[in-house]
Amino acid sequence: MHKSDLEKGKEELIHARKQSRPLYWFVAVFSFFTNLLMLTGPIYMLQVYDRVLGSRSEATLLALTLLVAFLYGMMGLLDFTRGRIMARVGARFQDSLDRRVFEAALKKSSPQAPQNVAATAQRDLESVQRLMTSPALMSVFDIPWTPVFLAGIALFHPWLGILALSGGAVLILITVLNQILTRRPLMRSSVASFRSDSISDQLRSEAEMVQSLGMRGAAFQRWQVARAESLQETINSSDLSGTFSSTTKTLRLFLQSAMLGLGAYLVLQNQLTPGAMIAGSILMGRALSPIEQAIGQWAVVQRGTKGWNNLVELLSEVPPSPPRTPLPTPKAKLEVQAVTVLPPGQQQATLRNVSFVVQPGQAVGVIGPSGAGKTTLARAITGVWRPAGGKIRLDGAALDQYEPDVLGQHIGYLPQRVQLFDGTIAENIARLSPNPDSEQIVKAAQKAAAHEMILKFPDGYDTRVSANGGLLSGGQLQRIGLARALYGGPVLLVLDEPNSNLDNDGSEALNQAIRAMKADGKSVIIMAHRPAAIKECDTLLMLDNGTPMAFGPKDEVLKSMVKNHQAIQQTQSGGGVS
Repeated sequence: MHKSDLEKGKEELIHARKQSRPLYWFVAVFSFFTNLLMLTGPIYMLQVYDRVLGSRSEATLLALTLLVAFLYGMMGLLDFTRGRIMARVGARFQDSLDRRVFEAALKKSSPQAPQNVAATAQRDLESVQRLMTSPALMSVFDIPWTPVFLAGIALFHPWLGILALSGGAVLILITVLNQILTRRPLMRSSVASFRSDSISDQLRSEAEMVQSLGMRGAAFQRWQVARAESLQETINSSDLSGTFSSTTKTLRLFLQSAMLGLGAYLVLQNQLTPGAMIAGSILMGRALSPIEQAIGQWAVVQRGTKGWNNLVELLSEVPPSPPRTPLPTPKAKLEVQAVTVLPPGQQQATLRNVSFVVQPGQAVGVIGPSGAGKTTLARAITGVWRPAGGKIRLDGAALDQYEPDVLGQHIGYLPQRVQLFDGTIAENIARLSPNPDSEQIVKAAQKAAAHEMILKFPDGYDTRVSANGGLLSGGQLQRIGLARALYGGPVLLVLDEPNSNLDNDGSEALNQAIRAMKADGKSVIIMAHRPAAIKECDTLLMLDNGTPMAFGPKDEVLKSMVKNHQAIQQTQSGGGVS
């Protein structure tokens, strides 16, 4: 990826962060007064030890104590307020990018590349949001005050200043080492944890298959290996981070005691007052506290930084979609012009130089052996995968001239494997629309011959289903999927192996739906293995190894299939297909 592309992704994130710039200034101002009020303790100690005890004035002590209580109350209020502001800054940042990151992740995700940056996009955004609201970021506003506190210590006595400065330098060195040495262990821990979670999610989603094939023991062992690796990497990372955190805390406590001891020595030498001795120790703790806090939150910092870099990469690879001029409802004319498709994450095309035209009222069957490119063609026509070459046009307009959601309303799609979402059957048919049309839901179910079937469920259309389909059979899933594809009256229907799980009644209902689409002047494209699926097709396209071998009237293509198959075998045995 070019550096200029990465800069575009970074600019998007920076722009989202800049939306809260006025709030950052408020936090900076509150941090100024909060750190200024942190001088209350040392000054109070100076007054008590050097004046109150000497004058033995109870009135002065009472007045000072009341003033200190008020100042500490104000400090707590300001600190609480800046924390609430940063919480809202983080929430605004996440809210402004949620849709952009969600859409980019959808475009980038693919079965061929399940572990790319899209797989963790939402978690990456949450990691950045947590960093923005964590004490680690708050310490950024406090660290500039560390030199001020160290300078205040030096004003009491140069030796105290040298001790404080040396201690601060050691803590900064530990911070740098922490950043360098824990980066790789944390990254390995994150990768191992993601791999373990992926295996677990896959096994849960295929629980029935695991159970039925007697794979529980083997599946558990496979997951346990990944889990053990994740736990080991997490322990290594935690041990290393804990070492730095404990070292920092121990060193800070020692420096405070050393400051107190050195101050006591200077008091004995009559070079320092007892109040300055106590105040110097308190200032030392205040000066080093932000550094210790940053180290203690370093895991959050690294996860947030990694999340930021992942988001930069994702947003750079998937630029924002430009606004598109709304187009009228298209006619059912589809033109596929010399289309070549490379699946995401792959280097080899699975579909090459495919061209054909589907007229309104026409049904086209796409046939060929497994791996011929039928599903790839279906994904390209529905806009899921963008062609690497050529164009796909609907009523003369290229697919990328439609908004994705609008295109989905014009093209109904029944994938090879029907996947439902958690919700009711009605919500699934309505494509999770927030404002579903009940009349359209029932109409789509009737067209798919699923209406009577749905009414027999315990709660009819309001029956809840899970993401894996629950107790629904393959045929029931396919009918509901067909109803979902027909919802809203699309002009083009793309069916990928639509009758693979249907019985005779279901296949007849499918053919009836295809006939109804043709009668309404709409188009249908059917990817099929079984002859029953192409019964209503007028035209056939034969694919083999991603290349079109024949296109024309159904009867002509079927008659030439055996002859073409023999020719292909002879060509392949002679050196392959060009």
